[in-house]
Amino acid sequence: MAAQLDYHAVREIFARFRAAEPEPEGELAHVNAYTLLVAVALSAQATDAGVNKATARLFEVADTPERMLALGEEGLIEHIRTIGLYRNKAKNVMKLSRILVEDHGGVVPSSRAALQSLPGVGRKTANVVLNMWWRYPAQAVDTHIFRLANRSGIAPGKDVLAVERAIEDRVPAEFQLHAHHWMILHGRYVCKARKPLCATCLIRDLCAYEEKNL
Repeated sequence: MAAQLDYHAVREIFARFRAAEPEPEGELAHVNAYTLLVAVALSAQATDAGVNKATARLFEVADTPERMLALGEEGLIEHIRTIGLYRNKAKNVMKLSRILVEDHGGVVPSSRAALQSLPGVGRKTANVVLNMWWRYPAQAVDTHIFRLANRSGIAPGKDVLAVERAIEDRVPAEFQLHAHHWMILHGRYVCKARKPLCATCLIRDLCAYEEKNL
């Protein structure tokens, strides 16, 4: 874990992220709040590309909780067999769909607490939905963000919740909305776990990582 960078360094890092990609977008395909919720729930321990491949046809026939319930659990499984833990995920998608219909009129709720009350929806999933659909500056910390935050000194923390709070505390307000996407994309494609691309990293001179690759 690197030492926390100061305000000016963190601000410059995000200014560079913004200059390189002013409007970053998540990579999970979706057509509405419900399909986004389902896609994020399915993405646990799976790649976004793998989820998108599985949901391309699924969301053509089940893009609302009502249509998902009509499809049924076995019908859902046929679409998501290629995704890890598909049986457990299918059960959770059916359960959350039923709760959405019975308790929320088929509408995805827009509070973190209400989202986390749904089966298979944790804090990270809730934060992704809040950020991507309602454009709320929620910070969903996955493995890529956790690694980048600690390795670089942007927002070090001993666990994902600590890193989430550090991002909220340390990243200037004007960058909060897109901070999650800038960090996940940088962690996924540049600051990789085994072989970070330090030589071409746009924040190399500001990063506190002591084992930079040449």
